[in-house]
Amino acid sequence: MCGITGWVSYESDLTKQQEVVDAMTATMSCRGPDDVGTWVRRNVALGHRRLAIIDLPGGRQPMEVSTPNGKVAMVYSGEAYNFTELREELTKLGHRWETDSDTEVVLHGYLQWGDALVDHLNGMYAFAIWDEREDKLVMIRDRMGIKPFYYYPTSDGVLFGSKPKAILANPLAKRVVDADGLRELMGFTKTPGWSLWKDMYEVQPGTIVTVEKSGIRTRTYWKLDAKQHTDDQETTVAKVRELMTDIVHRQLIADVPRCVLLSGGLDSSAVTGIAAARLAEQGERLRTFSVDFVGQEKNFKPDEMRDTADSPYIRDVAKLVGSAHQDIVLNPAELADPAIRRAVLTARDIPAGMGDMDTSLYLLFKAIRGESTVALSGESADEVFGGYRWFHDEAAVNAKTFPWLAFRSNLTGDRTTLLTDELTKKLDVESYVADQYATAVAGVEHLDGESEVDAKMRTICNLHLTRFVRMLLDRKDRASMAVGLEVRVPFCDHRLVEYVYNTPWSLKTFDGREKSLLRHATKHVLPDSVRDRVKSPYPSTQDPGYAAALQQQAKEVLAEHDSPVFDLVDRKWVENAVGLDAATMSGVDRTGIDRVLDLYHWIDIYHPELRLG
Repeated sequence: MCGITGWVSYESDLTKQQEVVDAMTATMSCRGPDDVGTWVRRNVALGHRRLAIIDLPGGRQPMEVSTPNGKVAMVYSGEAYNFTELREELTKLGHRWETDSDTEVVLHGYLQWGDALVDHLNGMYAFAIWDEREDKLVMIRDRMGIKPFYYYPTSDGVLFGSKPKAILANPLAKRVVDADGLRELMGFTKTPGWSLWKDMYEVQPGTIVTVEKSGIRTRTYWKLDAKQHTDDQETTVAKVRELMTDIVHRQLIADVPRCVLLSGGLDSSAVTGIAAARLAEQGERLRTFSVDFVGQEKNFKPDEMRDTADSPYIRDVAKLVGSAHQDIVLNPAELADPAIRRAVLTARDIPAGMGDMDTSLYLLFKAIRGESTVALSGESADEVFGGYRWFHDEAAVNAKTFPWLAFRSNLTGDRTTLLTDELTKKLDVESYVADQYATAVAGVEHLDGESEVDAKMRTICNLHLTRFVRMLLDRKDRASMAVGLEVRVPFCDHRLVEYVYNTPWSLKTFDGREKSLLRHATKHVLPDSVRDRVKSPYPSTQDPGYAAALQQQAKEVLAEHDSPVFDLVDRKWVENAVGLDAATMSGVDRTGIDRVLDLYHWIDIYHPELRLG
């Protein structure tokens, strides 16, 4: 796992811009603490920061190969989980090796197959290849969008990077956020290609972006296709079990310490059980980590998203599989620390407003990094198997909008109530969300003769796999890589996604519950308590001390009468929120204060030019 950046300029001499290239590369030092490298030629510059995972002595980047017609150079972030098989295949085709790294395998794969290399890869990746033979840059992102990748077209080429910050370090990139950027920030729809920053775009998942003198073109190499599912229930469960076992085994491969993020839910527990069994075969004991809050189990109160505390289930799993488990227990002061909030905002580049769920994730990863370099996660299982509560809520399913917005949780309730009246009218987020929903639904492919229920649920699954999950994958990558931790997501293996996506809804819920296929496919590695547990999302502190700390910080913001945050935020809304009783404050109001504080610190960190006309 690493950070990549670069600059293509067909009309400039970039050998005179080493200082700028170094600055772009330096912005990603946290993503790659182990090594740094740049590769600069007249019309192209590549930068790389390395987090060494496989072949620690080798695998330095940028990596280049000389051919009779010119050099081919690459910067690469991610992991190819099938690199061993690809290496064997390429060896038979005549390729020879200087390292044991997957990076070299991917580069040689490009030499052999061109950009059709993507059809051979299994993994998470974002990489850019400069092909001197044709004076072109090829940028490729993994199918699900696990690894972030952005680009910024210029008058004579492009800037690119793993993070917007790398691009913004170049004077050609303007720190402008316009009304469209804010609409998506408030809309929570994850418009494909959106980056917040004007004229900057994501390399979309499953997409190849090619830059040549003639311009920029894109090609989609992977998408969710509707296919007939012919396997019966028993065969389907067996297939899911087979895929899960193979995926977890592949993703355990590393030359550094690895662990599993354990929440006590079905998803992370399934990964934990499979991983523990695999490592036991190799004479190793699995390490697991979880996040908790001071007094959370003792004082837990069920809410609209969570029926039970995580801790008892975590203990059950750790006991069953025999993992070396560690709880990272956080207090309200740590969660509300403005310095931690700023670290998260610096990592994420956007004011997401997720509050303690972001700061706790960052602090969890920071603690884990002292023990492990690679962690496996249960992220994305709910999107793949249909686990969220709104998948099973009739009103949300039938709403003419994104189901996660129809369900109205603390995070997805009306996100514009804290904005000024003028800005609310200007953004018209309601119309924006409606347009995005219509566009997203129109892009879903269906089978002829599909039942009304299966058509509806296919659409909902598609929205989650092409929109919702990308927000969570970005969050996890940014928080983990901010501390140099590589998080792998087995449930995003495209083979599993494709297979489960095409199972009918009756199979996904055959036992009358959410995630039936996953539950039965992995029941052999789960304790009874976890098999029976109802879906519970990532934890959030219930300590009123956290809300009180937010209110105090918001009062300090109110004291800054000329703060630019009030160009966006309604001062009266903040004044009302800080006067509420912290012990009885609603989750919606607490989340609102978190959003205000995120906006305040984000503006201070990035000094964006806001163009709202």
